[in-house]
Amino acid sequence: MFSQAFWDGRYGSRSELWSGQPNSQLLVHASKLRPGTALDVGCGEGADAIWLAERGWHVTALDVSPVALRRGASRAVEVGAAVAQRIDWVQADLLAWDGPERTSYDLVSAQFMHLPKEPREAMFGRLAASVAPGGTLLIVGHHPSDLQTAARRPPLPELFFTASEVAASLDPHAWEILVDAAPERSTTDPQGHTFLIHDTVLRARRGPDP
Repeated sequence: MFSQAFWDGRYGSRSELWSGQPNSQLLVHASKLRPGTALDVGCGEGADAIWLAERGWHVTALDVSPVALRRGASRAVEVGAAVAQRIDWVQADLLAWDGPERTSYDLVSAQFMHLPKEPREAMFGRLAASVAPGGTLLIVGHHPSDLQTAARRPPLPELFFTASEVAASLDPHAWEILVDAAPERSTTDPQGHTFLIHDTVLRARRGPDP
């Protein structure tokens, strides 16, 4: 479930895998940031990258699936040439990824990146290292408590994490933790029943270089 073949198959199985709307926590936590350079990790079909580019960000959009990247690039062109020109679409296997070529982004966003514990922690470490002084690290995921609900989640507890776990991995002398939370939101099951789930949300600001 972490391979290019798996995700190409999922994206290729339908014309649109996701909603086409940017992730809600990105809207909450990035709306008031000053546009600069952004790294969108696990960008999928590109809704987050396009939303950022529409607001003046220059975005590197990274995903394992070329199918998803082509779809995102096509949709960016449909939005407009100015938006498309602000996004670089990059294919990478995050399990083998050494980190971005650029070493300083004003915003690094990873939305719902669920990997096994060791490669996930290693990846988050590389993402943190790529944030510019004064920049923002935003990591959002499905909270472990979702496994106790009707939400459709893989029955693999090791894929889930809390914001506090991510915060604990950051150097307290170099980072200010702005948000360490598990906000709730409502969703529905296939039968239309409404229930609550929680998002893991970590937002941190990197301090200036010493």
